[in-house]
Amino acid sequence: MKRATKKMNLVLIIICVAFAGQATAAEKLVEAENFDAMGGWVIDQQSMDQMGSPYAMAHGLGCPVEDARTEVTIDESGTYRVWVRTRDWVGQWKGESVRPAMRAVGSPGQFKISIDGKQLSKTFGTTGAKWHWQDGGSIKLVKGKHTLALQDLTGFNGRCDAIYLTKDFDFTPPNQLDALKKFRANLLGDLFVPQEKGHYDFVVVGGGIAGICSAISAARYGCKVALFQDRSLLGGNNSSEVRVGLSGLIRQKPYTNLGNLVDEIDPVGHWTYWDAKKNPELPRSKEVMEIIKKHPVKKQHNAGPASNYEDQRKMDAVLAESNITLFLSTRVNAAETKDGKLIAVVGQHVKSGQKVRVTGDLFADCTGDGCLAALAKADFRIGRESKAETSEKLAPEVADELVMGTSVQWNSAQQKSQSTFPACPWAVQFNEENCLPVTKGDWNWETGARQNHVTEIEQIRDYALRVVFGNWTVLKNSPKFKKRFSNRELKWVAYIGGKRESRRILGDIILTQQDIQEAKPYDDACVTVTWSIDLHYPQTPKCACDAFQSRAEHLRIKPYPIPFRTLYSRNVSNMMMAGRNISVTHVALGTVRVMRTTGMMGEVLGMAASLAKKYKCEPRDIYKKHLPELKKLLTQGVPSD
Repeated sequence: MKRATKKMNLVLIIICVAFAGQATAAEKLVEAENFDAMGGWVIDQQSMDQMGSPYAMAHGLGCPVEDARTEVTIDESGTYRVWVRTRDWVGQWKGESVRPAMRAVGSPGQFKISIDGKQLSKTFGTTGAKWHWQDGGSIKLVKGKHTLALQDLTGFNGRCDAIYLTKDFDFTPPNQLDALKKFRANLLGDLFVPQEKGHYDFVVVGGGIAGICSAISAARYGCKVALFQDRSLLGGNNSSEVRVGLSGLIRQKPYTNLGNLVDEIDPVGHWTYWDAKKNPELPRSKEVMEIIKKHPVKKQHNAGPASNYEDQRKMDAVLAESNITLFLSTRVNAAETKDGKLIAVVGQHVKSGQKVRVTGDLFADCTGDGCLAALAKADFRIGRESKAETSEKLAPEVADELVMGTSVQWNSAQQKSQSTFPACPWAVQFNEENCLPVTKGDWNWETGARQNHVTEIEQIRDYALRVVFGNWTVLKNSPKFKKRFSNRELKWVAYIGGKRESRRILGDIILTQQDIQEAKPYDDACVTVTWSIDLHYPQTPKCACDAFQSRAEHLRIKPYPIPFRTLYSRNVSNMMMAGRNISVTHVALGTVRVMRTTGMMGEVLGMAASLAKKYKCEPRDIYKKHLPELKKLLTQGVPSD
């Protein structure tokens, strides 16, 4: 297999001129995520399918962030009305009908807009619980170039989607999503026409651990691969943006070479006690052995320093593969199907807005949320099955939509000098009796168990932010805790949610609790799960607010190899999946969802992709006709780099 040495086959979607399109000379649409310099503002794409776009957010942990700036060209002098698409992100928790502990007072996400250094009089982010166009007044502009800036006032997650300048004072830009989409397409023109980016043997959507392993495995077996990731980093929950450690054991029987690739991208120096101690006989690279010798009992922790997660290690592993084309910061938000098969996907660059289209023979949904599956109309489930349906002892009597939640982790650091933190009347209201006097928010800072983690992720994340900031302001300012926390500073709070459960795509087999506990044998057994059946449930908080922490209930299992038939869709014939969205019940998800395990799923998908290419067949055919050959590949493992 040829490997790239100097050439990096990363498709960097060219950031097109922000204002190209069909706009008249008397109007201009400026997308906030497409600013030339973001300053301290971050780009949030988590809810772009629901609200229509990525947006810029001032995630400053209570300290105003550096201005975001861009240059805009005005084609016609005159007086322009300014519209800003934004929201008061705590607006949904305002009003007398909201419980006192949950009630928000004030607007934390305030920001200003300046043009050529002159601030508009309006303050934005103060009205409207939903995304809408806020009237910013008018300004006189001459023809030519001008500097536009977003100026954060609070450091508490002000958000701006877009700015629209128009000389038509009778026109209000649309809020309804379909109309807004047409409005954008008209103004941005060519950006909304997908650029053709070729045909691939294997198209992988989702760049977490499962997606990385799927792409690399297939590439090393000779497939031409496209890998889409909607963030600027690879790794998903194991990236420095979310900071969840890898769990689960690799290199287990019956296929003790499954996990070799996971080993390559696993952040070094953070091996778990169990992997190092319980499996000393398993083969490892010299590099890994040296690390284990130095850190024989060191566990990989959550919410640690960013360096623990070694983002570049994962990126380098993908970029080293000449057979992979990486579409980074590109969210797949459209798919084309024919006769029950996927034929193409369309992705949108989250900064430039440019759309791209690729066609493929075989596809993989490694998004966690089953985003590609939903676009392709694959069968999926959300929530818990009933005991009558599955006969699982851990299933509820009645089916419901309860899921394991999203974690917004955080950490703090002890400093040499004292620091302050502002009061947060808009946050969840804690006091000295019901606050949590801790210095770190781990996996159990988990919200949204009764919500949809695809369609309501912005609200779920925002509630978690209100909890973190509300709790911290008590620790920093109350007499009881002020001395203890006076020198401690809030260092990092995730703004990308660490999800556990949403859609589960249905395959030819839906794995159950009893399959695992009773070790039901399947002839296509492949990835061995070792994590307990670990199910999370919301805890009732002391503060009379909605649940913001969870408890975990573990049921120990013996290592169990799950069948290949859980790794492909039952009704989209050329789509496979790896990750927390595979074909399992809610209960069985408790053991398959950890990331070393999902990485091994990805290794298997790459092997299957090579067989699909070789025999011009689909995943179900691999099980029916080519299973012995798949088992040979499982035995040998992914070739090393």
